[in-house]
Amino acid sequence: MKVKVNAPAKVNLAVDVLGRRPDGYHEVSLVLQAVTLYDVITLETNDSEKITVSCNVEGVPCDERNIVYKTAVRFFRITGIDPVGLHIDIEKHIPSQAGLGGGSSDGAGVVMGMNYLFNTHLSDKQMEEIGGFAGADVPFFINGGTQLAEGIGTRMKKLRAMPDCFIVICKPDNVSVSTKEAYDAIDAAQTKQFKYSDEVIRGLYMFSLNAVCTSMYNDFDVFLDIAEVNDIKKLMYKSKAVGACMSGSGSAVFGVFKKENHAQQCAEELKKKYPQTFVCKPLKIGCSIVE
Repeated sequence: MKVKVNAPAKVNLAVDVLGRRPDGYHEVSLVLQAVTLYDVITLETNDSEKITVSCNVEGVPCDERNIVYKTAVRFFRITGIDPVGLHIDIEKHIPSQAGLGGGSSDGAGVVMGMNYLFNTHLSDKQMEEIGGFAGADVPFFINGGTQLAEGIGTRMKKLRAMPDCFIVICKPDNVSVSTKEAYDAIDAAQTKQFKYSDEVIRGLYMFSLNAVCTSMYNDFDVFLDIAEVNDIKKLMYKSKAVGACMSGSGSAVFGVFKKENHAQQCAEELKKKYPQTFVCKPLKIGCSIVE
């Protein structure tokens, strides 16, 4: 038996880091948006009695270190199904280590694909619980669309869909991002009083793309202050982006456009220097079975 799953990327319309908790984790308020940039996950049963992984991108671990492997093991354990031979192929299009959630989405795609393959009829909540142990973003990708993530990023609430637009995503090469350094800088600052995520949500319920984009904000973007990220944002605004921001802990940057031709022109200009540049749209769902 075989199934294919589209596993989408996400961008962060807002990233508010609200402070460190006694357990070392950080309280956050995130507005997450799924987009039409996909990895394709193919799952196929076989007689090997092993879980195997393959990927089209060099450097991606194809063993028990990969989130898709861990998720498959967890699925068998939680559902009580006797493990069978299962091959998982990852056709990657989402840049890695970019703040776009590609690994987490791949994990969610495996949960959804295995639920289909083994006819387990799991609820969305049950699938979120299976995937959630492997990463805070995994539950988001089960339903996707536009969501608010609170607590340590695992408490999800569905929001009104983002207005139609075009999103250019650009991943600069060779830009290293230290999430720990960013968190340390945020922790050293004064306690945050204002939540940009509240303003983004207000814009969503006004169904105003302008209001959403003028409220977009990312604490990591501000505290890391990466020169190349700033240069990309400037080019996006020059190309008539309504808003531009770094996604997650970076280093991918996204710009929001009202018109497709402006988005395409921006992408063409960025691709001259940054090959990993994509044009996509907001998505109202998460991972989806394609065949």
